This record gives sequence, C-alpha cells and structure tokens, in this order.
Amino acid sequence: MKITVIGAGGWGTALAALLGDQGRQVALWVRSRQAAAELAATRQNTRYLPGVTLPDAVACTADLAAAVGGAGLVIIAVPSHAVRAAAAAAAPHIAAGAIIVSAAKGLEVGTLKRMSEVIAAEIPAAEGRVVALSGPSHAEEVGLRHPTAIVAASPSRQAAETAQEALMAPYFRVYTNPDIIGVELGGALKNIIALGAGIGDGLGYGDNAKAALITRGLAEITRLGMAMQARPLTFAGLAGIGDLVVTCTSRHSRNRRAGLALAAGKTVGEIEAESGMVVEGIRSTLAAHELSRRAGVEMPITAEIYRVLYENASPREAVGRLMGRGKTRELEEVASSWET
Repeated sequence: MKITVIGAGGWGTALAALLGDQGRQVALWVRSRQAAAELAATRQNTRYLPGVTLPDAVACTADLAAAVGGAGLVIIAVPSHAVRAAAAAAAPHIAAGAIIVSAAKGLEVGTLKRMSEVIAAEIPAAEGRVVALSGPSHAEEVGLRHPTAIVAASPSRQAAETAQEALMAPYFRVYTNPDIIGVELGGALKNIIALGAGIGDGLGYGDNAKAALITRGLAEITRLGMAMQARPLTFAGLAGIGDLVVTCTSRHSRNRRAGLALAAGKTVGEIEAESGMVVEGIRSTLAAHELSRRAGVEMPITAEIYRVLYENASPREAVGRLMGRGKTRELEEVASSWET
C-alpha cells in the first residue's frame, strides 16, 4: 500500500522516516519545489528536523496530485489552521476507499471543529474513514527512533487498525481507540495547559505548582470532553494524561517555551515571530475558550490563559486569580458520598 504524508514539517518528516524504516512505499509532499528537491538530494530536513535522515524509500515531491494519487493511506501532517486547505487541495486526487489520518492537534478557530470534522467536510467521501493520531510523541524523539507509544482513533475499527498496522515499528507502538472525540480534544487542549506550565516555570514556581496545574488541567479537559460526548477513560490514557505530561514538561515543547516567553513579558506576535513554527496552544486557547462558553463548562485555567494571551492580563495575577477562587470539591463523584 502506498502511503502519502502531506506536510514536511518536523512531525510529517518524522512520520515519513518511520514509515520508510518499515520498507513502506512513501510519498512525502513538500510545499515548495526547491525544498522538495533539497530534501530529496540531502535526505535531511535541516529546518524542522535536523539530524534525522530520510530512508531511500521516501520519495519527496511538491506535486500534490502525484503524491496523493493511488495512496491507500493519506496522512495530513500540517498545522491545524492549514488542515482545511490541505484537505481541500488533496480531495480531487484521493483514491476511492483511502483512509485519511489526521496528525494535527488543534481546534479550528471560528467553526470550533475538531480536525477529523474539518477533513470530513472537505473530503466527504472519507467520512467514517478518518483516523486521529495523538499521544506523547515529539517529532525530535520519533525521528531519533526513541521508544514512543501513541493512539490511532476512529469510529471505524477497520480504519484505526489499518493505520495501526501501517505505523507500528519496533520503536513506535500504536494503540487503537474508538473515541475520536476524546482523543482529538486531549491532543488540542493539552497545549493550553502547557502554556500555563511554561508560565509557571518562567515565574520561578516549583514542582508543586506544576503537578497541581497538570492535574487540574486534566480535570477541566475531561469536563469539556464529557460535555462533548467523549469517554472519560480516554483522558486517563496516552492521548490524555500521557500527552499532557510530556507537553507540560519537555524541553521539546513549543507550547511550554511559549509560556516561558509570556512570563518574560513577550507578546504573542513576538513569540510566533521568534519561534518560526506554529504554537498550537495559542489558537487552541481561543477556540477552547469559546467552546467552553457555548457548552457551559467551567475551565478556569483555560480562561486565565485566554486573558493572558488576548486581554494582556499579567501572568502572575492570573495565577493569583486561580489560587484565590472560591472553595470547591475536587471530585463531585467522591464528595457525593457524604450525602448518602
């Protein structure tokens, strides 16, 4: 089966290398002809994934029709705000019956749709065969063939298991999950909490603060997920707590680094310009804040990150507001036993 990866950023390059290691027939679509030619010649993506060599099995091309044509599995590995355009451009060339894998983690600003919903809207024939790929998986470590475990989620068991079979490798373990809503929400919302983790680090707070942030961050992610019909156990897995922990603690995390910059007084514009890469948590905060409002779900950490990003609130004062909130119970399900 031919497999196509759309997007030659760090994550797309890492996935293409992974597939090439398994001897798969892989086409990696690169946006510019010059970049495609350089990548094909040097086998190194020095901008987004330095130090990682692409196997010879990976063909690099800027011709989207040629890249996608005949592929049985198409992986869309572009930033979340570019997923709709990528899916729309690829749609005319996608083979009947092809499975589409979303490797982006985010929510679409404006529509508030998850990435699988965006893809299904642009590729109607693929509805029911879209798979969401998520979990603790920094491209830098996958590219170096470090042990990694992720989740392939889809309402279609056959689609999830096809993606699982294609991506499994000695250093890359893939689990399946039917809860695509929970898996996608976990992947998008953890980036917001990671911004908070970076702010805490930048303000000089310690392990107690970070542990509290991660735990209470998971609580509000789960609340929103349940309101959107996700399964709560999903958030106890790789796409929930697994991805949350790695994004809040890793030196590779762009969202955590952005939080550090926010604590230092930098603006969103300055952070994005200096990074040179997309910081997904910035857009996801905007979408999640509106989603929580519409769903009537309380998400205090997300609300404070929103204030810092979009209302010029002081990071230190945001922490003070979180700590000064009214008294409440940790778990309603447990606390209710007092009434019985």
